[in-house]
Amino acid sequence: MRKRSFVGLAALAATGLVFHAWAGTTLSQTFVASYDWSENDPAFGGLSAIEVDADGLGFTALSDHGTLYTGRLQRGADGHIQSIADVAAHALRGPDGQPLDGAHDDCEGLALGENGAIFISQEGPARVLRYDGPDAPAELMPQPRAFKALQNNAALEALAIDAAGALYTLPERSGALDRPFPVYRFANGAWTQPFDIPRKGAYLPTAADFGPDGRLYILERSFQGLLGFQSRVRRFTLSGGTADTGETVLETYLGQHGNLEGMSVWRDAMGNLRLTMVSDDNFKFFLRTSLVEYSIAD
Repeated sequence: MRKRSFVGLAALAATGLVFHAWAGTTLSQTFVASYDWSENDPAFGGLSAIEVDADGLGFTALSDHGTLYTGRLQRGADGHIQSIADVAAHALRGPDGQPLDGAHDDCEGLALGENGAIFISQEGPARVLRYDGPDAPAELMPQPRAFKALQNNAALEALAIDAAGALYTLPERSGALDRPFPVYRFANGAWTQPFDIPRKGAYLPTAADFGPDGRLYILERSFQGLLGFQSRVRRFTLSGGTADTGETVLETYLGQHGNLEGMSVWRDAMGNLRLTMVSDDNFKFFLRTSLVEYSIAD
């Protein structure tokens, strides 16, 4: 979602209260490191999704203005990100072959399929696009009636693909505080809505990914105005076409990180599950594009 107001966050950023409170939490996770990413390109920013290769080095990231970035994460002996290399920017095109315009470039979710296929979910209009490659024209996937009923600027925020190639997406808002988030699944050429994700607290989904353990991970955020952002990751075990009630594997302190919008789940060289998350600077000078990593328990 494109945040419309960050009034007061500039003052907090200047004091370091938003971005440098690196204390751990009480859950079974370990903060690994954070890396601030910048490019000598005024169009860079607004990253809303990321996918990291199984080796933890190659990556694909998505801007909510319709740019896809590919590159390599250079890591030190401790596994921490030291630099980012070989970055290439690709301006995504619509089904007509033309660059996505301002009314159709609100890209939010990213999933990578077999044979180089790229899937992207959008908020306005709510739809999913498929690409044969980063420079290919888009293929518009079927749009069920349910997509048209989603709230403007709060639609298909997250996208994930399972080992069988089925896509899963869910909106940023469910429509009511006591209403669960509907999860839509695309398989065998059609969308269905097989299950919901329970809504808990003030958190709203921003990203989804299937981990190497086969479970569905959901990144959520809570925006508390002057106090900044708080993030949470829940994971769900899918079985028999439905999901369990889930468990929380990460919950940050308020203001500990920036606006974490994208997430990739992979297994590091030590065999630990790793969450790589990217923060959206919303093209604001006082916010940062950061890659934030945590190691979590199986």
